[in-house]
Amino acid sequence: LAQEGTRAAASRNPTRPGSHSFAMGKAAKTGGKKVAAAPLGQQKKKAVKNPLFEKTPKNFRLGGDIQPKRDLTRFVRWPRYIRLQRMKKIMLMRLKMPPAINQFNSTIDKNQAGTLLRLLKKYQPETKEAKKARLAEMAQQKKDGQEVKTKKPQVIKFGLNHVTTLIEEKQAKLVVIAHDVDPIEMVCWLPALCRKKDVPYCIIKGKGRLGQLVHKKCASVVALTSVRTEDQTELNKLADNFKAQFNDNAELRRRWGGGIMGMKSQHVMQRRERAIQIEQAKKLGLQIM
Repeated sequence: LAQEGTRAAASRNPTRPGSHSFAMGKAAKTGGKKVAAAPLGQQKKKAVKNPLFEKTPKNFRLGGDIQPKRDLTRFVRWPRYIRLQRMKKIMLMRLKMPPAINQFNSTIDKNQAGTLLRLLKKYQPETKEAKKARLAEMAQQKKDGQEVKTKKPQVIKFGLNHVTTLIEEKQAKLVVIAHDVDPIEMVCWLPALCRKKDVPYCIIKGKGRLGQLVHKKCASVVALTSVRTEDQTELNKLADNFKAQFNDNAELRRRWGGGIMGMKSQHVMQRRERAIQIEQAKKLGLQIM
């Protein structure tokens, strides 16, 4: 009886709100398109491991694998001579340097040095072997009764005492001084002598380069007294340039050097100066008020 009563009520009111909306929702769910899932929501596919190639990571802990090679330059204990070189360079930067010594920091540039060395190379003194061969040839000529012809060779002169004598006698046409002579007192008076005697001079980097020209390890100073006719123009040109650059340069013999502090000291000095400026600005502000 109860079931019959329910059926009758449903037939009388076919548009019951609950039954209609439920039917519509079902139809929407079944009939609508499926929304694509977000890409981040997708599960990552696991890489298939190849059984032939197994991962064997290295273990660099104690008792494990050998450590890789690293650049330990910063932690090396350098030899004593290298440490002395570095300390000397820093000390020369910090200390104030008088003009007589500071002038050796002003050297000729790369192009000038190349031109000068090419000229000097043409007048290299003969080697021991060449001298031996020449003397043997002269002896042979004497033995054969021939007239021996000897001509004074045109070569560069070296040796501090020899070159000094040539400058004093005004025979030197061009004097070349090395910038790194040790001790520097050996040559620090030479530029003044060249200026007094009006002999062109220049300062070049590297006593080793001058030494190569005269078949020695190093040479403090070399000089040219004479050249062949074809090189006379080049020598005159170099002499004029160096005279203007060194002999007649009054600023060069007045300029002090050194006194360059480290980065930390420079920053401290800058902070002090800023503080003094701020103090002065405050005082001026108070006076104006």
